Amino acid sequence: MPAHDEGAFPAHGPAPARRRLLLVADPRQLDSVTARRRIAAHLREMDLVVETGRSEEREWIWRGADRPDAALVCDLPAVAQALTARGVPVVYLHSGYRAQGLPAVTAAAVRAHAPAWLPGPRVAGPGGARPTGLLAPARLVRDRTRTGCLLLVSVHQVPGRDLAAFADGPLRAVAEEAVHRTGRCDVVCDGEAETTAAALAHTTGVRVHDARTVDVDALHAAARVFVASPTLTALTLAQSRGAPLALLPPLDHDQDDLARRTRQAVRVPTVTDPADPALWSPADADARSAWSGLGPDDLRGAQRVARTLRQLALAPIAF
Repeated sequence: MPAHDEGAFPAHGPAPARRRLLLVADPRQLDSVTARRRIAAHLREMDLVVETGRSEEREWIWRGADRPDAALVCDLPAVAQALTARGVPVVYLHSGYRAQGLPAVTAAAVRAHAPAWLPGPRVAGPGGARPTGLLAPARLVRDRTRTGCLLLVSVHQVPGRDLAAFADGPLRAVAEEAVHRTGRCDVVCDGEAETTAAALAHTTGVRVHDARTVDVDALHAAARVFVASPTLTALTLAQSRGAPLALLPPLDHDQDDLARRTRQAVRVPTVTDPADPALWSPADADARSAWSGLGPDDLRGAQRVARTLRQLALAPIAF
């Protein structure tokens, strides 16, 4: 029997290189940065390069040896086009709700976040987009002990003067009442977060976070009360966790249309009077019943997009 030395067995080659993925989201949009974070949670075996920005001239539009094996681009059509032109296979994701349809996009695969229950035309034609199912958070339960209020605000389409008026008026009123009723309030804002932070700077018990730098899903799991702008981020959190949700008044046409279509499908209150006691004592059982009444929905949207990215990195010719 041969000795068990190094020459007795075939030498193993070097371990295969880890695939490198570029993940890009529109930093102005709550839905965009949240979608990217949820998809990234299912790609931990990959080398992930996470970038934000709008200019296609940024250094992360790689050339040559530094080029990623594939890229996820959320809501930035020009970036998807630039990467595709440089030979990078791209999965493009429309992460938010658009009342007027979706723009055409140049990419190897185009996906759209579209819960099955959402009334209205199914996502299909424009740009070849296919619905993902629900982009649910990786963790589908909330903390056993929950305190405070999460106030999720999407204002990226609101002009500066209107944003200042909203932050100084209705938003501050809700935040102050949240502190009074629940002890504290975490405000997460997209767009010009500095404007919101300035308006709430002197409100005791309020912490303002930029949506780009905070884990919205973790804050929601820890909060007792959830109030949010009409966005897919908010709706998917409430539906996937069977949690109460109250909607802020819509601030643009897309939010108004989404709120209207949501009310056609499920009972979700809109905040009209921040002092209404019912707003601050939501019934978990009622919320679970309301969301379950929608019927089963596919909660694996983030996993599905991650799988498409993985396949694209390994075998781009298949797309």
